[in-house]
Amino acid sequence: MHKAETLDPRCASIRNARSDDLAAVRTLLERAGLPTAGVEAWLPHFLVAEHAGDVVAVAGLELYESSALLRSVAVRPDWQGSGLGRQLVDRLLTKAQEGGTRDVYLLTTTADHYFPRLGFACIGREDVPACVQGSVEFTRACPASAVAMRKSLVDAGGPAG
Repeated sequence: MHKAETLDPRCASIRNARSDDLAAVRTLLERAGLPTAGVEAWLPHFLVAEHAGDVVAVAGLELYESSALLRSVAVRPDWQGSGLGRQLVDRLLTKAQEGGTRDVYLLTTTADHYFPRLGFACIGREDVPACVQGSVEFTRACPASAVAMRKSLVDAGGPAG
């Protein structure tokens, strides 16, 4: 994305995260009860939604070989239901697919009901590639009880399909 894109109706814009967003991203994740471990290292692969100078939503990817880990999807409570979370995820999935990623994985303790709407399906943690299982998210940040999910980007008919 070369310039921020405006979303209706509340005039939030989605853009690539910058280093000066790190504190706001961490705060948003902490308030959502999501892990912040590893965020700084992967921040260049994060998107944020911004309104009036405030980060109101975030989502990120960690890239591993032909796989990716979707993480840190959080929307400020007063923006939940606005579609921002889905837009961030859709844009990240499109970028991943364009970059040659074949499968995207995630771990969740609270949103296993949400991600099937975006084409993710529950899988066993043992079915996640070793390269993704080696991530901070898998090894330290998320509990063993977190649900693993996968979405194939091959012949998926687009990011949300």
